[in-house]
Amino acid sequence: MSIVTFGEIMLRLQPPTYQRFVQTGSYEATFGGGEANVAVSLCNFGKEAVFVTGLPENDIGTACIGQLRRWGVDTRFILRKSGRMGIYFCEKGASQRPSKVIYDRAGSVAAGLRPGDVDWEAVFSNAEWFHFTGITPALGDSVAALTLEACKAAKAAGVPVSCDLNYRKKLWTREKAGEVMAGLMPYVDLLIANEEDASDVFGIRAEKSDVTRGEIDLEGYRGVAEQLMARFGVKKVAITLRESVSASRNRWSGLLYNGKELLVSKKYDMQIVDRVGGGDSFGAGLIYGQTSGMDDASSLEFAVAASCLKHSVEGDFNAVTVPEVLALCGGDGSGRVQR
Repeated sequence: MSIVTFGEIMLRLQPPTYQRFVQTGSYEATFGGGEANVAVSLCNFGKEAVFVTGLPENDIGTACIGQLRRWGVDTRFILRKSGRMGIYFCEKGASQRPSKVIYDRAGSVAAGLRPGDVDWEAVFSNAEWFHFTGITPALGDSVAALTLEACKAAKAAGVPVSCDLNYRKKLWTREKAGEVMAGLMPYVDLLIANEEDASDVFGIRAEKSDVTRGEIDLEGYRGVAEQLMARFGVKKVAITLRESVSASRNRWSGLLYNGKELLVSKKYDMQIVDRVGGGDSFGAGLIYGQTSGMDDASSLEFAVAASCLKHSVEGDFNAVTVPEVLALCGGDGSGRVQR
């Protein structure tokens, strides 16, 4: 059984070390994107993962597919068309200087996908889960319609659906995001968000929390989860909690509300190497737990620990294994050399 993800993967260009855009003379090239990051994480955890997207018929598209295959991702349903690949430039922050992302993704092959392009019946023929993020329908009306088509096909096949809200203000407005995502929510079983997503997309916020000051009110987030469940009928809501001391140091935890109890994970104090993909690694960890027989509490702890480790890994992809995550869950966060 496979876990299916659908979205755009981009070429990531980043100055070496912590150089700024205005000073660098070179860029390191890798690949990354929300749903692709989830697929790679799941493959590293021993799951079968299928990634659906569109890529150009050129050597960059071929190189991207090669990278996905290297990690074990099933690329059979990637559509190759004439056009370009989306790019994002990433400037890593440090200390009190925040990271920056610049998109160059307009008119990409993935953004041009339309309803009818994907044989969803074939995609979901051996699937146990479907995952997408709010970034995908933000690419344009045609991709939003294709995302809805995918959700309907998943439900028709009896496949549970998860969604990470992942609001990106550089891609669409709050009003447009709220309208489109509200139409997708009735198909979602597990909804994942961070401290700000529910507020940005649906106007639902934890009143006593201030993420810029690192102030977290857990009962406020119970209210957020209850409102999301009441409005859209989702079965579970997971929220990542990031307390930003600086760009280099964050405290990281999460919660999961299943309609009966509010589960809260342990908290990690992280020194950050690369925070891009942190939310994706949380989503992948949660999906792994939910599809591997873990209870909700264990799934949450696994997800938070997996994501904590991702913050120590360069690039979008979370190159960690289940034993490494379980060791951290068990309390071994010493970072001692393993011999």
